[in-house]
Amino acid sequence: MHVAIIMDGNGRWAQRRGLPRTAGHRVGADAVDRAVTAAARHGVDVLTLYAFSCANWQRPLAEVRGLFRLFRSYLENQTQRCLEQSIRLNVIGRRDRLDPRLLELIEHSEKTTEQCSRMILRIAVDYSAQWGLMRASRISSDRDLDHDSFARQLATINHSVPVGDVDLLIRTGGEYRLSDFMLWECAYAELYFTPLLWPEFDADDFEAALLEYTRRDRRYGRIDESTADSARAHHA
Repeated sequence: MHVAIIMDGNGRWAQRRGLPRTAGHRVGADAVDRAVTAAARHGVDVLTLYAFSCANWQRPLAEVRGLFRLFRSYLENQTQRCLEQSIRLNVIGRRDRLDPRLLELIEHSEKTTEQCSRMILRIAVDYSAQWGLMRASRISSDRDLDHDSFARQLATINHSVPVGDVDLLIRTGGEYRLSDFMLWECAYAELYFTPLLWPEFDADDFEAALLEYTRRDRRYGRIDESTADSARAHHA
């Protein structure tokens, strides 16, 4: 199972408490730990977290710097923990605009955990689904690719290890949009929106989202024969 989360609401959580937005991001890092632990406990195969979008470069410089400090700290502190829990780390998105020291740390974390098999933890940094799709389209314009081949091309552009499409997309913060996140991979994802701000999202909330997912009827455009027979009988 592949779960993706748009972690929204850190800044608003802080502002409602009279704190700087960066304080919300720091508390949000604790919510990341809770989500990773809950996902591993429930047997999730892939967990993808939307940490920083290409559009987020437009935020105030102090906030951007604070976010990247947190990200560096996370990699430094959690890589060994991921290794001990057999969680493979993978950072997806653009890498051409990242600080060389951060890029070195990313590559170290990925190399250190590449043999881990319990779960894949993907963190989207400087990520834009539209950018990736445009790049993949240009590269593939002179090739006759099928769905799987194009998906592999897109994964390569985003520096992603091979994973399947998203099964469940969770967005916190009360917004109802995808915000340029994994548009290709979410084509048939079940969408789960919660008003909870990301720092408030805990293991019980993660479990509630999984429970809601199990109640969904995922048909991928199909209907079962009993439904079709019922419809025919109704119109007979």
